[in-house]
Amino acid sequence: MAKVKTACETFSDDLAGTFYPLDGMSKETQTQLIDDHYLFKEGDRFLAACNLNRDWPSGRGIFHNAEKSFLIWCNEEDQLRIIAMEKGCGIARVFDRLCRACKHIETVCSFAHDDHLGYITSCPTNLGTAMRASVHIKLPKLGKQNPKKHQEIADKYYVQIRGIHGEHTETDDGIYDISNKRRLGKSEKGLVQDMIDGVQAMIAAEKEC
Repeated sequence: MAKVKTACETFSDDLAGTFYPLDGMSKETQTQLIDDHYLFKEGDRFLAACNLNRDWPSGRGIFHNAEKSFLIWCNEEDQLRIIAMEKGCGIARVFDRLCRACKHIETVCSFAHDDHLGYITSCPTNLGTAMRASVHIKLPKLGKQNPKKHQEIADKYYVQIRGIHGEHTETDDGIYDISNKRRLGKSEKGLVQDMIDGVQAMIAAEKEC
């Protein structure tokens, strides 16, 4: 975690922010980060089953920039989960922020990479690019009136449909998390394009309902 902390503390401009180790974090900071939906928590049964929750909270931390549009989770599931986000449709800005952050991190520590498998991750579904590009979008008609069509579009464009509270969640308000399903065999740019194409097709289908 020391190298990650060093990388985080040397971000500049729009990436600059604060690193918070979980071990010793104040209750006030912890509560605020949880309320903002930024802080991961102990207790996930899938992580517990494979011993990824051991020695909690030692060696774990979270970083976010001043605008909270860029975050890093350290040792939650993978050693690093690097997150760039913003409200609206500025996908190019989000992708640029992510690329600049990764480039800076690699000046301090290298990512584990295999020439055949790509980036090495705890979850085998993320092997390859380890890229998940997602959009939260409201599709009240398509999801309720024509779920079969909704899934057909997802299959065609290699995207997956989730609830907005993460994997294994559903939605009851018509808001969905749409993200690329593939990780292997495509570039990061290509996988972002999968998501864009799938979302655009879903918007078109929503308007037809």
